[in-house]
Amino acid sequence: MSEVRFGILGPLEVRVDGRPVRLHGPRQERVLAALLLDAGQVTSIDRLVDIVWDTPPASARRQIQDLVARLRRTLVAAGAPDDVIVTHRGGYLLRPPALDYTEFEETVAAARGAVSVDDAAAVELFRRALRLWRGEPLAGLNCPALDGAAAALHERRLAVVEECVEVELSLGRHHELVAELVALVERHPLRETLVALLMRALAAAGRPADASETYRRLRERIAEELGIDPDPRLRRLHEQILRTAADADAPGPASDTAPLAPTTPLPMDVYGFAGRERELAWLDGLPALAGRQPTAVIVAVVSGGAGVGKTTLAVHWAHRVRDRFPDGCLYVDLRGFGPHGAAVTPGAAVRGFLAALGVPPGRFPPTVDAQIALYRSMLAGRRVLLVLDNARDAEQVRPLLPGSPGCVVVVTSRSRLPGLVAGEGARPLPLDLPSVAEAREMLARRLGAARVDAEPEATEKIIDGCGRLPLALAVAAARAAVRPDFPLASVAEEVRDARLDALDTGDPATQVRAVFSWSYRTLSAEAARLFRLLGALRGPAIGLAAVTSLAGLPKSTTRRLLAELTDANLVTEPTPGRYTLHDLMRVYADELGRECDPPREREAALRRLFDHYLNTAAENSLRLDPHSSTAVHRLPGGEAGPAVPSGADDAAAWFRAEHAALIAAVEHAAASGFDDHAWRLARTLITYLDQRGHWHDMVTVLTLAVEATRRMGDDRGLADAHRSLSWIYGRLDRPDTARDHAERALALYGRLGDRIGRAYTHACLSGVFERAGRYRDALAYAERALTLFTEAGARGPRARALATIGWMHARLGDHRTALDYCERGLAEQEEAGDRRGQANTWDSLGYIHHHLGDHRRAVACFTRALDLLGEDGDRLTAAETLLHLGDAHRALGEDGEAARSWRRALDVLEDFGHPDADAARERLASLPSSSTG
Repeated sequence: MSEVRFGILGPLEVRVDGRPVRLHGPRQERVLAALLLDAGQVTSIDRLVDIVWDTPPASARRQIQDLVARLRRTLVAAGAPDDVIVTHRGGYLLRPPALDYTEFEETVAAARGAVSVDDAAAVELFRRALRLWRGEPLAGLNCPALDGAAAALHERRLAVVEECVEVELSLGRHHELVAELVALVERHPLRETLVALLMRALAAAGRPADASETYRRLRERIAEELGIDPDPRLRRLHEQILRTAADADAPGPASDTAPLAPTTPLPMDVYGFAGRERELAWLDGLPALAGRQPTAVIVAVVSGGAGVGKTTLAVHWAHRVRDRFPDGCLYVDLRGFGPHGAAVTPGAAVRGFLAALGVPPGRFPPTVDAQIALYRSMLAGRRVLLVLDNARDAEQVRPLLPGSPGCVVVVTSRSRLPGLVAGEGARPLPLDLPSVAEAREMLARRLGAARVDAEPEATEKIIDGCGRLPLALAVAAARAAVRPDFPLASVAEEVRDARLDALDTGDPATQVRAVFSWSYRTLSAEAARLFRLLGALRGPAIGLAAVTSLAGLPKSTTRRLLAELTDANLVTEPTPGRYTLHDLMRVYADELGRECDPPREREAALRRLFDHYLNTAAENSLRLDPHSSTAVHRLPGGEAGPAVPSGADDAAAWFRAEHAALIAAVEHAAASGFDDHAWRLARTLITYLDQRGHWHDMVTVLTLAVEATRRMGDDRGLADAHRSLSWIYGRLDRPDTARDHAERALALYGRLGDRIGRAYTHACLSGVFERAGRYRDALAYAERALTLFTEAGARGPRARALATIGWMHARLGDHRTALDYCERGLAEQEEAGDRRGQANTWDSLGYIHHHLGDHRRAVACFTRALDLLGEDGDRLTAAETLLHLGDAHRALGEDGEAARSWRRALDVLEDFGHPDADAARERLASLPSSSTG
């Protein structure tokens, strides 16, 4: 058998029996590198997309699937086992037969086990591990998305070098180590642990003067580049060397032996972070607390006033220590103190964490309590860092705490959260304003030490005018940075003028408002108006088209004004074409809007925004399925937005891009008195959310639709909302709840005399009973729906009801009767132009012909169904059809075609976390290996 070996400790390589295997292009290399970094764990498709492309194309996910398939074929052809890469839970799992990093870690572990037992043997094992390195990790890939992982690997190697040298020094090998340590310190002159080891080696080798000179160079360099002093432990070592020149046993700082951490979804670490050494040291001590009570979860609460830098500190520390948490990091902004109090619910936060942990939306448990239980079970036994940012109160935090030890939780909040301190033993860290020296250091890092030193008086005035508030200092620094030719005195004068009416209160929020004000006053009148309108928004980043509708201006004008706002650091653009405001900035903008703009103008702006979302969503929903019972047409007179989709694929892409903003828009409309928009917009989302498996989001928006229609007294809208909730609770395998909502809908439709509404509800109940396996009950409800649709003259829905009756007969084994009903339904669907209905019916016909023994005809039916569904349509329905298509190919002896169909189905079903994924795996496992390669 061939020996296959993978390498990341140097340039990426694959070798078979010592011979290199050629990979096909940089994209394939990036995919393999990402899979190797996550070896033994699932790498999501979304992560691979982010690694392969800076700006992903619309077909990125499909291209990733093709790249992985080709990579698998390349590796298997070279001699790797057939299951070297497997599809798993919305991503891919790589099981390399041999990986140099794995061997490195195993050898390091063995070396640690030998320390203090046989130090010489331990050193030999450490050196054997280090010899596995062939250069800089992942050298030559030229992939910025992997730079962090490469840096972490590099840091890991240095940590092991330090650990090895520590043991060698204990063996008296100081003379041999000096040359190696000198070279290492030359390459890493600010790494204090290496400097300490070199000082100890020099002192033990009888060269205390050189050791002292080494310390002097480090001290000068740190002071010049960082403006700080060396670590106190290093200073004590220097003093000890000076006292006892021959003492070779002076204790050095402990080595950092943290393992490689995976990439984490933290916000970026802000450039220019300064000071907070005491707080950082306090946070550094958190992991060690676990040793004092191994059964406890360590929780810290960083509290303080608005803008004092709680988030900045927590994120900076998390970036600094994340390599100590081998199982990663989870971050969420809980929006506890947002401008409108729209805090993230624990359920929404837990669902976000479950998604980050690899659970597809369709696999979430139906209740929040069950979701929390699953989340805690997935954290059990893991070492994860959790950053719960901007918490409102203890009740918002408690459900997000792990249930077992190993994790460290850092909570930031404007509240001190005494309940969490008392009840959960959280350790409080009150965060006060930075010192004057720290504030000056922050300005120096952002503006350059030379510029700050040249105007010390102006610098002091800026610090004083900003009240040392970090957020205010950041805005002031940005103001000065974008005007490099202006003296700092001019910035100080602006701060002073603003302080006359606001900064004297001593309230940090007032100080922030004052600093924002002089940035705001520099705006053009149009940009200032747009800034105020943006303050009325809530939720995630908003797209350019939505901002254009909010402003009621041409797109080109809106884009120019947004550029002005981002240049002024009043608005951020986290991703191209999407814009947001910091929560404090949003408060400030909203206050200005309430003071400056007439209520009717603000209401009109919100109405334009909700019109845009509703009408554009309605257009897109109709393209996904124009015959859907949940279709909503545009509001009369409303604008549909800058672009109308050209087809189902474009419509689905728009919904994906706007998903979070649309959910937030429903919530915002419901909370702002726009009930008609709220329930209509919720309804436009049903087809997309259902097709993509976002069923919990459906529950959220439809529940708001129920409340909105009740407030309006709109019984028809309320009935429609209950009917849709019945459908989705059926999807979530909660038949009792589904039937309850259906009964409410039927009662309302009955009072309204709405025969078609009743018919749709019976059709919905047919689906609920089918999913429960009660096919006779499902057939009865489908027949009631058919009768009502026929009496009402609703030909399109009647055609679908005919096909549904045919499908139920097929599930009951009466294939001849099923064939008759499906063919009648198909004829009427073709006449109505119902592509989605036709696709489902062709699938049913394929199933029927397959069970009647006409497998070739079944293949043709299934293929026609897939053609009608399209590439980006209802993926779950397509997966079911692919399973059936594979069955027909297998019956014809076409095992290769069967394998291709089942594998495509498996990819989709695993994305959804659908139980039928097991059936797809079993089908693939039943095939001979020659047909699945």
